[in-house]
Amino acid sequence: MLKNDLLLRALRHEDVKRPPVWMMRQAGRYLPEYIAFRNKYDFFTRVETPELACAITLQPVDILGVDAAIIFSDILVVPKAMGMTVLMEEGKGPSLPNTIKTQKDIDLLNEHDIVSRLSYVLDALKLTKHELNDRVPLIGFAGAPFTLLCYMVEGKGGKGFDKAKAFCFTQPELASMLLEKITQATIQYLIGQAKAGADVLQVFDSWSGLLAPADFDLFAAPYLIKIADAVAPYAPVILFPKGSNYALCSLSQYQNVSGIGLDWTIKPADARRDTQHRVALQGNFDPSKLMMQPNEIRREVHAMIDDFGVNGYIANLGHGITPSIPVRHAKAFVDAVKEYSLNSEA
Repeated sequence: MLKNDLLLRALRHEDVKRPPVWMMRQAGRYLPEYIAFRNKYDFFTRVETPELACAITLQPVDILGVDAAIIFSDILVVPKAMGMTVLMEEGKGPSLPNTIKTQKDIDLLNEHDIVSRLSYVLDALKLTKHELNDRVPLIGFAGAPFTLLCYMVEGKGGKGFDKAKAFCFTQPELASMLLEKITQATIQYLIGQAKAGADVLQVFDSWSGLLAPADFDLFAAPYLIKIADAVAPYAPVILFPKGSNYALCSLSQYQNVSGIGLDWTIKPADARRDTQHRVALQGNFDPSKLMMQPNEIRREVHAMIDDFGVNGYIANLGHGITPSIPVRHAKAFVDAVKEYSLNSEA
């Protein structure tokens, strides 16, 4: 039994005295302890070695005292497992040199037996679950189909993903085929994560905000919902369609969606109005505000919780923590949430 189950209670809308807190990318580049691993091992060695991934996952739990661990991995392990070459250079981001252009490229992708090809992630989850010893819940995750399509078609990160969007708009049938293949692989992968010990599963649609509402309904939403429907029997599902605030009302109406992550571009009151407390909300502190002084961070965090309300809410950032954030500022964020109630154990 979990000693700290605040995250699960928030997703169930149970009464709590303070919200749970964790941070996206909390196991990463702002921590000196992580940098020590980065200096010794390349990126995919860290990801694909269960002992290293476990150690990195535990760092923010031990150092910051967050209420949940999220497994150290990357959304691009799925395209890699499907047969694409994925390169990761420090400071340059991901590169996929052989992009998806044609029907043949899609046919060559293998969405079957993903669990065995991503066994290193599942082994890391099992090991981390054991090492956590029920201190806090463990979060598993995957990239959403549209976001993965962006990388698989564009071949690299970007701001507009113009090539990927053009692929969707000019070849919608091929886009649908690719999105469906990614969806089936992701469903297998997330169910495998739940069976390996993940208590909660998050789906990151980092680039869905590039889509107009009607295009979101065509190229993102159906696949997010298909994943949630298939995976929810195994673990609660949090969707994070970054920048797609227009979709809050519709996504929150699906019973298999337990939570929705928010970026910082929406007011808490508007998010509550759009979702009508049907789902837990997660977010939405601007990561750049972690450059403020700890006392200012505390004030801003308490105001955020006041605006969202305590129940059915998960304190988090509106996107991943950035490398330049001082560790003591990250800890100030976590501590501010814990201090919201006089009794930090709800």
